[in-house]
Amino acid sequence: MAGQGSGGNVIAALCNIFIAGLGQLVQGRILAAILFFIFTYGGYSLFFLVFPAIIGAIAHIWSIIDAAKFERRRRYE
Repeated sequence: MAGQGSGGNVIAALCNIFIAGLGQLVQGRILAAILFFIFTYGGYSLFFLVFPAIIGAIAHIWSIIDAAKFERRRRYE
């Protein structure tokens, strides 16, 4: 993927709208994808406790923003 604002980041952010962590997986960041998925859907699954559901919603929004703003570090300049 090129950099922040690139088409790849837009696609990754759109993927995250449907499944949290999918955008990070598209970008090749497996650990981030797993963590976003677990925190988001773990919080959503405990919706009846209210507070974990709020944390799940925050994690979901955070995963979308993270995918959109991701910029890969360059190894060589």
